[in-house]
Amino acid sequence: MTTIKEKAKEFTKVDRRDGKLALAHIYVAFIALFIGGLCGLLQVLVRSGKFTLPWGIGYYQVLTVHGVLLGLILTTYFILGFQIAAMSRTSGTFTNKQRSLGWIGFWIMTTGTIAAATMVLLNEASVLYTFYAPLQAHWIFYVGMALVVVGSWIVGLAKIMKYREWRKVHPGESSPLLSFMVIVNMAMWIICSLGVAVEVVFQLIPWSLGWVDKVDVLLSRTLFWYFGHPLVYFWLLPAYMVWYVVIPKIIGGKIFSDALARLSFMLFLLFSIPVGFHHQLTEPGIESFWKFLQVVLTMMVVIPSLLTAFSMFATFELRGRQLGGKGLFGWVKKLPWKDARFAVPFIGMAAFIPAGAGGIINASHQMNQLIHNTIWVTGHFHLTVATTVVLTFFGASYWLLPHLTGRVLTKQMNKLAIIQAIVWTVGMSIMSGAMHIVGLMGAPRRSDFSTYGGAEQATDWIPYQIAQAVGGTILFVGIILILYIVVNLLFFAPKGETEFPVGEVSENAEKTPMWLENWKIWLTICIALILFAYTVPVIDMIQNAPPGSKGYKFW
Repeated sequence: MTTIKEKAKEFTKVDRRDGKLALAHIYVAFIALFIGGLCGLLQVLVRSGKFTLPWGIGYYQVLTVHGVLLGLILTTYFILGFQIAAMSRTSGTFTNKQRSLGWIGFWIMTTGTIAAATMVLLNEASVLYTFYAPLQAHWIFYVGMALVVVGSWIVGLAKIMKYREWRKVHPGESSPLLSFMVIVNMAMWIICSLGVAVEVVFQLIPWSLGWVDKVDVLLSRTLFWYFGHPLVYFWLLPAYMVWYVVIPKIIGGKIFSDALARLSFMLFLLFSIPVGFHHQLTEPGIESFWKFLQVVLTMMVVIPSLLTAFSMFATFELRGRQLGGKGLFGWVKKLPWKDARFAVPFIGMAAFIPAGAGGIINASHQMNQLIHNTIWVTGHFHLTVATTVVLTFFGASYWLLPHLTGRVLTKQMNKLAIIQAIVWTVGMSIMSGAMHIVGLMGAPRRSDFSTYGGAEQATDWIPYQIAQAVGGTILFVGIILILYIVVNLLFFAPKGETEFPVGEVSENAEKTPMWLENWKIWLTICIALILFAYTVPVIDMIQNAPPGSKGYKFW
């Protein structure tokens, strides 16, 4: 009879049944990429002033499709699929119960996605990616988004159960690094998505059904941004998983430090959630002290970011010098630049340097006054999510999909993958660069500019809007290329064995202390920070709500 311990051993290959569950999520992610990317192309063409949407389609309709499908659906589905494969690879095959939970969560999410997308396509929910009140969507849209969140929790529960199973049969041992990172990532998602779930279920759904007449907009926005900023790190941490654990194996090196990697992830968990007010710096109703506090906490994420940069470039340099690199930068030439599995995520890493600098500007009170609600912010999101995160996801697909389908990445597809990354980088540089520049000139965010008050400076924006259209068109070519590669890897690439690369920790690294995996300590600190940052401001919002609002508060 097979023991639990034997079943929980570390696998070198993802179980075929777990692979099907992971692939189901990834299929939805790439379908969302195509539809959302097409709507993004339509947006930049409209903003150029040279194109009008056909068939009565509204600008904010395609804007909502673009934001929801790429910002929420693409990212969430790909991350959950990647996490399932990572857990199966490093903590062992999921049990039937765990896998069933994963499938239940997947279908709940997909039902919600179809419901929400249908309402947007019918122009019943053109409320943008942030779905702020007082913009109101059809109640089915809100129910659909709630189902996406609840379904993701159920998928996450399956991973937590697998992690607990591994810990039970390996007492006193550090869990596999990749599994640990998955659980930190899921803990962040579950904690932060509670905010948007409360907003949708207790405010927006009753309001859209006509059960209440009003919504407290300040409280609604606060609940959204309690979720909205850690969402960025929910996107980012899977990219960090690839950087920390997978890339060292791909280049033939070792993980610089297991302990440093775990510490950086725990710091992201602590300092990514109680910081939503830095998206509300211009809003009245929140005392300046609490805004200042959350700006300080926001800046704390610089620490794990710098730890990550140090760890990654130490790994690169050590490996480059092992291969004979001489001089100050001779090691750079020794890295495998012709391997798309390395080169594509590396471009994403490099993009995070200007993206991080832009994030500091966004979170700084005085500088935020200049760029708040301008298209600069949109340009910033396209550097962080649509470049750093998405290119890393593309790079991961080049080994993850062949591993799950029993195929191989051919030399031709590898070459095309590098071309795709170059196309993406060129298009994003043009589009995002134009957004940053015209944002500094005052061009508003979320607008097609066709009815923008006739401001004289609007004519100065035209060259930059055309540049956005050029960059967006190039990006759509990049989407077609990645979809071609993905279809090849899923259905047409030659059969064969592809490794799921998981790096080994350097023998020179210090032993990982067990307190880094003491969840009681870290979750207690996390909850304490959230309560400290939000309790008083939220109570103040309730006590000082607008006249006549007391009756519709859910508490």
